[in-house]
Amino acid sequence: MTLPRPCALILTLLLALAIAGCSSTGGRKKGGYYKDDGPGDNPPANIDQIPDAEPRIEPYASGANRPYVVFGQRYVPDTTGAPYKKRGIASWYGRKFHGNSTSIGEPYDMYAMTAAHTTLPLPSYARVTSLVNGKTVIVRVNDRGPFHSDRIMDLSYAAAYKLGIIGPGSGEVVVESIQPDEIRQMEAARRSGTATASAQPAGASVEPGAVPVAPAVSAAPVALASAPLASATLPAAAAGSVYLQVGAFSQPANAQSLVSRINTQLGADGTPPAMVEQANNLYRVRIGPYPDRQAALNAVQRVSERIGILPSLAVQ
Repeated sequence: MTLPRPCALILTLLLALAIAGCSSTGGRKKGGYYKDDGPGDNPPANIDQIPDAEPRIEPYASGANRPYVVFGQRYVPDTTGAPYKKRGIASWYGRKFHGNSTSIGEPYDMYAMTAAHTTLPLPSYARVTSLVNGKTVIVRVNDRGPFHSDRIMDLSYAAAYKLGIIGPGSGEVVVESIQPDEIRQMEAARRSGTATASAQPAGASVEPGAVPVAPAVSAAPVALASAPLASATLPAAAAGSVYLQVGAFSQPANAQSLVSRINTQLGADGTPPAMVEQANNLYRVRIGPYPDRQAALNAVQRVSERIGILPSLAVQ
């Protein structure tokens, strides 16, 4: 396949990433990085305080979203806007590529909250949740990779650090695209000054699509349910099956404490009450049900302003 000039430059970078960040375990050092890659010499002291990427509506990069071939495998980026949710292994890349151009021509910053993916549109945003410790981050996807069958995403050093996979070098995660309707809700909440934290404080337990509870409510870290996802596409919502999720806990008392606080803050204005739903050993705090997806979306900002937590959609 003959690639246009911009894609040829991108492909060169992709091949380098494939060799360094997405190779098999051979040649990896302690910490999971490959050969002469690895952490920076003087990393910031407060990496765990680096804020998540702030999702924004952005135009797709020219040339970086065309079909391409690496190592004989053809990849077709999906620019249709279809939801994406998939579980797999995430790895990370560091100083070897720090300052080099990403697939969309931006300098790679190992201390920014970014990631590489083979088919998500560039740029776009994704919520990444560790299935080992429940930690969640939001990243801006601005690069291509990893090109290995057992990897789903290459994270920046900062994103991997916050997810707790710097030491082992990789970890099982759920990657979920953040859709435009949710991004617009986030942007509106930021403009109104509503709290929009999207990654949990230390010690909180969050599942894919959940947001942290207020600092006064503590939750012990848990491993999320390990049942395979049926597909990369979110299911269609049946009537009365859509909720707003505001947290997930390993301890029922913590979940019930949040429910009590939220129901007091919501008042009696017609908003459905918060409740606890148990699945295996995880206790989810949800508000609902709403009659359909649009009704739930319309309630996001109002609920967020009342309780100080930006909820996410959850389909029963």
